[in-house]
Amino acid sequence: MRLILIGPPGAGKGTQCQRLAGMLQVPHLSTGEMLRVAVREGTPAGRQASTYMEQGQLVPDSIIVGMVNQRLQSPDCREGCLLDGFPRTLSQAATLDELLERQAMSVDGVIELAVPRDELVRRMLARKREDDDPEIFSRRIVSFEEQTAPLLDYYARQGKLASIDGLGSADEIFARVTLAIERFRARSRRR
Repeated sequence: MRLILIGPPGAGKGTQCQRLAGMLQVPHLSTGEMLRVAVREGTPAGRQASTYMEQGQLVPDSIIVGMVNQRLQSPDCREGCLLDGFPRTLSQAATLDELLERQAMSVDGVIELAVPRDELVRRMLARKREDDDPEIFSRRIVSFEEQTAPLLDYYARQGKLASIDGLGSADEIFARVTLAIERFRARSRRR
């Protein structure tokens, strides 16, 4: 099963993906984590990406798509994966569709974790991650609203979107997410 988790920074995508990866036995592909590792290791892609990340801007598609494409071709992704942080734009979504189509695959479902802005800020302050400067975090939320939110309509038109209330305990949210996955599975069995 190939699933995408969409939500603003701090929505809990990483937490839910870690749990889902164990449940579904598929890898969790976090572009944010891939980028942080590339920056930390000083790879060419990491050096390019760090300039954008420091300013709270989205990293260019050429860097992200290359990383994701390479990862999607790994043997452990053959049975599925969880995409966290990709796609972020309509252009990336179209590119992902093409990449998967070349491998006779497609996205099975998209889960939106909907969380109000004030809760996102509260979570950011609590988690204290090195790239969570309040000003940069605020720009990342605006970037999400402007560039990523249109994906919700894109996937809703395809009948692949489930919007989940991202408030509550990790267990409560996980229960909502697993219900959405069961609906995706039921729909794919009917095809």
